[in-house]
Amino acid sequence: MKRLLYILGISLLTVGCNDLLEIEDINHYSPELVWGDENLANAYMANLYGMFGNWDTGADRTSQQIAGIVWYADRITISNDDYKDWNYDRIRLINQAIVDVNSGTLDQELKDNITGQALFMRAYTYFNMVMFHGGIPYIKVPQDRYEDDLFVARNSTAECFDLLIEDLDQAISLLPESISSSSGDFGKIDGSFALAFKAKVLLYKASPQFNPSNPWDNSYWAEAHTASKTAYESLTSLGYGLEDVYGDIALDERNRETVFSVINSYPNKSANWDFGVRPGSESRGPASACPTWEYIKEFPMLDGKLYNDPTGDYYMTDAEFLQNYWKNRDPRFDQSIVWNGKIYEVSGKAGKRQYTSLGIAHELDDFGINPNAGINSTNLDRYTGFFILKNSMLDLTQPEVQQYDVDYVLMRFAEVMLNYAETSNETGDITTAMNILKQIRDRAVILPGADGNYGLSATTRESMREAILAERNIEFAFEGFRFWDLRRLRMLDRLDGQTKHGVEAIAVDENGSEISLAVGRELASSYSLLEKDFKYQVLQVPRSGVQSSVLPENYYFFPIQKAVLDRNNKLQQNVGWGGTFDPTLE
Repeated sequence: MKRLLYILGISLLTVGCNDLLEIEDINHYSPELVWGDENLANAYMANLYGMFGNWDTGADRTSQQIAGIVWYADRITISNDDYKDWNYDRIRLINQAIVDVNSGTLDQELKDNITGQALFMRAYTYFNMVMFHGGIPYIKVPQDRYEDDLFVARNSTAECFDLLIEDLDQAISLLPESISSSSGDFGKIDGSFALAFKAKVLLYKASPQFNPSNPWDNSYWAEAHTASKTAYESLTSLGYGLEDVYGDIALDERNRETVFSVINSYPNKSANWDFGVRPGSESRGPASACPTWEYIKEFPMLDGKLYNDPTGDYYMTDAEFLQNYWKNRDPRFDQSIVWNGKIYEVSGKAGKRQYTSLGIAHELDDFGINPNAGINSTNLDRYTGFFILKNSMLDLTQPEVQQYDVDYVLMRFAEVMLNYAETSNETGDITTAMNILKQIRDRAVILPGADGNYGLSATTRESMREAILAERNIEFAFEGFRFWDLRRLRMLDRLDGQTKHGVEAIAVDENGSEISLAVGRELASSYSLLEKDFKYQVLQVPRSGVQSSVLPENYYFFPIQKAVLDRNNKLQQNVGWGGTFDPTLE
């Protein structure tokens, strides 16, 4: 079952038949052959599923979660292609499918299913473009791949949202309500995914990004709430819910929390997750994504409160926390992060502890400037003293890390829940919002406390808004949500001008005096050094080059690339980028 899409999308295309070979170039194919053959029609659609992407270890480098300064001055300009989304090649292929399948000879049920998939794909593609740029030309008919799209003006942003919902509603009416995890069609778009995605689209429509002068009281919030409530209740009735164990959300494939996933199956298709998150000594090179100290501090404690909350059971000062940060944390911390001295049984190594201390750890794992080592770590500009554990297949040995084939979970039920919580709060129902947050925290195994609120204390619309945002920050760790949430809520100032840091570990004895590195290495070789056997200090990362993020106000909408404007004199550039087009709904 897991290989279905690849059998259709790859194997069928390599059969020794001239008719089949024509579709290998999806831009040049015979419609009468493809849309008269179920296998070829499915193969055409399978070629388009690549649009949903795959695991990306650096997805949250744009936020405070992962080390690396992405947002340097003038990162985005009208001339470069950074953060531009203008994917009309894909739109043409989708539109061609919608037209051609319905003029073909396939059974009507299959025609409807393919049309539903294509309509969803069109809405999904256009939504990303609108999220980047505001209103775009919303083209619904096949166009010449070289010329036609050059001479179309932009639809207003309001028109684009209307057309997005129109496409999604039509898709929902044509798609199966839900595809069972045991079905050979699992991995295809179904009505539940479309319903949940429609709620997400309307959440964006209501959000401050598109309504800067009336961010919280505009009429779109009611529309978004209706869609989110419908999606939540519909999916719940179909058996969707939270996976029992947070750490199993992706690793326990096809569980009830999975709303839509991209199917990976080695050797046909794999991803670079373990290859990118493991310490270098357990991978095929240095880790490409490391959690920051800023993010470590944002995980709650076991009682659901932050470490520096005086009302918490685990309150610590900043100095105390630095030396004890791994203790009594939200269990999601333990299931998401690898830290110095933690038991990390990667590659099947029973009892293995991971070390990052310079002069003690493997050179591909270390981080620090301890002068006793006689040399600085070579990882100071990329490491933080922390690694990502979440979604790792620990049983893969070092030579096998590139065989990672866990299905990529693009949307899960927790997102449906938190979208519902957000729209509930903004439309005056703080009780529903609180109940959803408590369900999320209960699954995380945070202690409920005497009041049963799991450390939550929000009593106003504003404080609940912050609580929901904080929960999204932790629940969706390393899943690529954080930057886009802050942008959608017009809160990029929380990243602007900020620096990032890591934590160096230096081995000490019971009295707090540094021990010799030789002794440290000997103890580490038998995994005898525990977290408490180190002292810790904070270091800025990177230590060279750009060290703070720059996010100007005009990044709430990215510009249309100048090369695109030069080809079409009917297009207008966005306000804030030298143009007159207003990408908001105001």
